[in-house]
Amino acid sequence: MSTDWKMIESELYMSCVNRQQVVLVKGEGNWVWDDKGKKYLDFTSGWAVNNVGHSNEDVASAIGLQAKTLLQTSNQFYTVPQLQLAEILISNSILDRVFFSNSGAEANEGAFKIARKYGKINLDGAYEIITAKNSFHGRTLATWAATGKPHDEDVFQPLPSGFVHVEYNNIDSIKNSTTSKTAAVLLEPVQGEGGVNIPNDDYFHQVREWCNEKGLLFMMDEVQTGMGRLGSLFGYEKFEAQPDVITLAKGLGGGVPIGAILSNEKASVFEPKSEHGSTFGGNALTCAAAYASTKYIIEKKLSRNAEEMGRYLGSRLLDLKSRHPIIKDVRGMGLLWGVEFDVDVAPSIYLNCNQTGVLLGLLSTNAVRIMPCLTINKIEIDEGIKKFEDGINKTKKDLI
Repeated sequence: MSTDWKMIESELYMSCVNRQQVVLVKGEGNWVWDDKGKKYLDFTSGWAVNNVGHSNEDVASAIGLQAKTLLQTSNQFYTVPQLQLAEILISNSILDRVFFSNSGAEANEGAFKIARKYGKINLDGAYEIITAKNSFHGRTLATWAATGKPHDEDVFQPLPSGFVHVEYNNIDSIKNSTTSKTAAVLLEPVQGEGGVNIPNDDYFHQVREWCNEKGLLFMMDEVQTGMGRLGSLFGYEKFEAQPDVITLAKGLGGGVPIGAILSNEKASVFEPKSEHGSTFGGNALTCAAAYASTKYIIEKKLSRNAEEMGRYLGSRLLDLKSRHPIIKDVRGMGLLWGVEFDVDVAPSIYLNCNQTGVLLGLLSTNAVRIMPCLTINKIEIDEGIKKFEDGINKTKKDLI
């Protein structure tokens, strides 16, 4: 007799997520299997986490070896995996310093503290951070306050102050909101959770110039866009931007939870006097996994594959749009794409696609997100598009 895992979840687990009715038990490459043995093409990659594919051999081997060697020491001591990971990230970026945390939200919290200390030292105590409407920066109280979705915040009031929300992709909105209290600007290279919103080519160049003029820190939340997702190792490279701080997580660990703050020397303001730290952040196990994953992304040129397969996926989605007027818009970059519908059918399509064998991310009632592993190939994309179209057709049939 099989275990009813869904019943166990309903009785024991806090109801924080509207789960898809699928119990996943195995993953390999770009595919996953449920507890009934059904196979699915994964177009979510663990919410843009499994960039190197499910059960990647290099990452699994690194985890196994490190688990039998050294798991945890705290940051009181030097460890080799932490410094190997630091070295590969810094040597492949424009940044100079790194600190490791356990998640993207933690990394962003650390970035907020950097901005506040920087403002205290250099900007006469300025502490406010400008962020964008429809952004997403995490689910702690401070990152929730930074996230530009006021309708989501009501039940958690009062939220921490110090965040000013502006229109994304609008430099004048940033300029008009800058005051003597402003210490930094924090933006996503592409807004993922907010709808896969892509800025104009010169937007971040204008933001950089404005921050230079006013002496502000320019920070980029690369939790979703980093580690090859947009077709370059870091998203800022796509826009020729030079941030002072970036935050990473998701794809950094290849499936293991880890976050990171990278900064230039100017923004490296923390001192070893209990200003910032983490018991588990940068532990040997997660850093070994993240080092293996990062090395794999670079050596296997997965950023280039994301660029090439992203163009192909985009063309297939546009072709799908031409056949289905119900699709209002298709937008994306690399292997991060959003499909918007002209009616609120996204939840139905998302669930019907479970039946057809492809897993999607739900953005809203009228949009889904597609973000496969960076190891995806054309044959798998074609198969995924076919399953996606089958889900659309099933939904259209249900509506008749």
